[in-house]
Amino acid sequence: MARQPRLTVPGYPHHVIQRGNNRQPVFVDEADQRLMLDLLAEYAARDKVAIHAYVLMGNHFHLLATPSTEKGLPSMMQSVGRRYVQIFNRRHARTGTLWEGRYRATLVQTDRYLLACMAYIDLNPVRAGLVARPADWPWSSHRHHIGQTTDRLVTPHALYWGLGNTPFAREAAYADLVQQGVARDQQAALTESALKGWALGTPEFLDDLQKQTDRRMTRGRPGRPNRQKSA
Repeated sequence: MARQPRLTVPGYPHHVIQRGNNRQPVFVDEADQRLMLDLLAEYAARDKVAIHAYVLMGNHFHLLATPSTEKGLPSMMQSVGRRYVQIFNRRHARTGTLWEGRYRATLVQTDRYLLACMAYIDLNPVRAGLVARPADWPWSSHRHHIGQTTDRLVTPHALYWGLGNTPFAREAAYADLVQQGVARDQQAALTESALKGWALGTPEFLDDLQKQTDRRMTRGRPGRPNRQKSA
């Protein structure tokens, strides 16, 4: 069965996951991580994609991004992936593929899942046992959102701005949100939806979204469709 086209709808946040082939490392040193951030900044600007959150792990990375055009996100990811592999292979004297096929992505309902997805992304290094606190991991957008650094890659989402009337209030509110953590069922939903490509949201949201695209929003029932009995 042919796989469905990747779901991309302009103006909505998308949770993106790109993994290394066979879970091999895609970031060997700090130069690799800085290269990835530079490439993301370059092509996000070119393709008009707003990146709200990110984390670079050893063998994969996550993004939360809103494209302004239908082709913006695929174009950005294709360009970043191709350029990164060329430079990575040259730097580390290797050849061949680096990525585990094409990137995985899902569209998430803003008011229900956007802040949860940001926290989920920030907490990746903590769940992996790499650090005790998300602020201890330098390769994510968390420090930007809590006011410890200024990250040119990050475009804060309107929902983040709504957390407070001042920078301090927003940063404190977001830090508290991340400290509270993400419920296990939300973690599972965010991971599964991105890996399988199904939109994540309420039935009402999915119904409204379906009107904007011919691509199915959720997994259909298994088996063949029921046929109408003849009269």
